[in-house]
Amino acid sequence: MKYVEVIAESGSVSVVRTIAEKYKAEDFRLGLVGDDGMQPMRLVVGDDKLQSVLDGLQSILGAQTTAQILVMPIEASLPKPEEKERSEEDKATAAREALYEEVEKSARLNANVVVLIILSTVVAAIGLVEDNIAVVIGAMVIAPLLGPNLALSLGTALGDIPLMRKSVYTLLVGILLVLALSAVLGFSWPSALNSHELMVRTEPSLESVVLALASGAAAALSLTTGLASVLVGVMVAVALLPPAATCGLMLGHGSFGLAFGAGLLLAVNVVCVNLASKIVFLIKGIRPRTWLEKEKAKRATMVYVIVWLVTLAILVLAIYARSLR
Repeated sequence: MKYVEVIAESGSVSVVRTIAEKYKAEDFRLGLVGDDGMQPMRLVVGDDKLQSVLDGLQSILGAQTTAQILVMPIEASLPKPEEKERSEEDKATAAREALYEEVEKSARLNANVVVLIILSTVVAAIGLVEDNIAVVIGAMVIAPLLGPNLALSLGTALGDIPLMRKSVYTLLVGILLVLALSAVLGFSWPSALNSHELMVRTEPSLESVVLALASGAAAALSLTTGLASVLVGVMVAVALLPPAATCGLMLGHGSFGLAFGAGLLLAVNVVCVNLASKIVFLIKGIRPRTWLEKEKAKRATMVYVIVWLVTLAILVLAIYARSLR
């Protein structure tokens, strides 16, 4: 459940009460009217009704520039809800605004993100070269490149062009930074680059496609259902940074054929994470609020899915052709 507090003009009480009754809010209370004519209205709403309530409130309060809607999680509620109510809560999808708030942060390119990318690249490169799987997993869990992919997918679902641009920019800069830094490490590394952890990431297979699709779907599902702990497993399963670091290391070492294989694996992971997460967002009904925004999002989604499907088909053909060599 969520605690929703609306601060709006006192004349809005009747319409807010109507929304509370329409979506069967668990509770509805009124606060005192302030000197400025604003009045707090408090609702307790189940997670399965939250998005509908927020959409309704935004529609009626949109003209009030001073109105605010605050959403807070309820850690515990006594007495405990019935089993049926808990079942409905478990099926609920996180509110669009909450998803946006969480994902948008990961699409920002700032000093902290750049430092994380640099540190995780160094950790991944050393782990790959030294054949130390524990160190490689450590770099995977940092996962600075997963967030922009999910943000790109959500931005398309919502028809949010600025978020899509920001995500693409952060992702491209992140990948280029990983490639450049690992290429320098590969060029200066004194010994041969032939460890098992490196070699396994230079030979992508069709199994890699299935794994990346499943992991991308799991990432989006963990976001929409609030099961953030699942993301740790996703970070390891479909890590983007190790193949990017492998590609850079091989480029710096002059092994261009192996670098191409690692780059192919990186491309497969990026495409599959975006495609699978997009499909999950569609199934879970993550879409804009207004009709015009929905039309924009529908067009963006169509182009987005077609581009990723065509790209994935090309990559699969490249993997198959490479396996015949």
